[in-house]
Amino acid sequence: MARIIAAAQYAAAEGGPNTSPEANLDANLERHLRYAAAAASLGVKLLVFPELSLTGGISEPSQQQAVNPYASCFEPLKTLAREAAMTILAGAPVRLGPGEHYLGQIAFLPDGLVAIHTRRHLTPSDCAQFKSGKGGPLLRTAGLLVAVALGADVADANHAANAAAHKASIYAASVLLGEEARAAQAASLQSCARTHKMTVLMANHATPAAGWIPAGRSAIWDEQGELVAATQAVEEALVLARRRGRLWEGAVFPLGNPASGSPEPRIRPSAAQGQPSIPSSGQGLLFDGHES
Repeated sequence: MARIIAAAQYAAAEGGPNTSPEANLDANLERHLRYAAAAASLGVKLLVFPELSLTGGISEPSQQQAVNPYASCFEPLKTLAREAAMTILAGAPVRLGPGEHYLGQIAFLPDGLVAIHTRRHLTPSDCAQFKSGKGGPLLRTAGLLVAVALGADVADANHAANAAAHKASIYAASVLLGEEARAAQAASLQSCARTHKMTVLMANHATPAAGWIPAGRSAIWDEQGELVAATQAVEEALVLARRRGRLWEGAVFPLGNPASGSPEPRIRPSAAQGQPSIPSSGQGLLFDGHES
């Protein structure tokens, strides 16, 4: 059975100085549902959003944005994950108790449950607002074992090594990278895939915030470190990889502005060799294929 995974290159709603955290969360939830619905229509079983996708606040996350990961506002995402048998990873500061604020990733699971991952490594500015976390469990979805890597944790070589030691097959990195940091981080993740024989997925932002410019270029590498699929810029898109036996296939599905309707899917070139194939579902989306 083909398994499809996706990195969401996401445009977060940032709001303005008079926008409440609640209103901003609502706007981002609507966007997450749009991305997730598109992913479900393509048969995606693992959908990974970048860090802080649910709340924005990319340039300066705060305790005021922290969410209760079990709140009722997340029921639509939980329902979609259950109905599509898909695991959805979305980023937000999380509040796990009085004074317990962390930078986190919320996993909405196919069984209707929620798993929480908290970031271990913090910057000096993060330390003023958040506690250092403890990571989180490996996730099983569609026969895959997924390790979640969040923000600065991705730069810790021991993090990926530990995931590999626990037999993770997918290393899902949710990041927040500008152009200066992207090239080095992408090279590191590609090396991680090759060294640890894991499929590595990197989900990055597509929206400027308070003078910060994202690099986009979300990507997926196979277990040999070969590029399967990637965006070339900062467009809103799903970066997709599908595995059938030893064959990896990659494609990019552009989402664009929700007001523009359903865009036509297009192929992005990758390092893959071989002829594109046509999936049995997925709105006519073409995948570029190669063997790993």
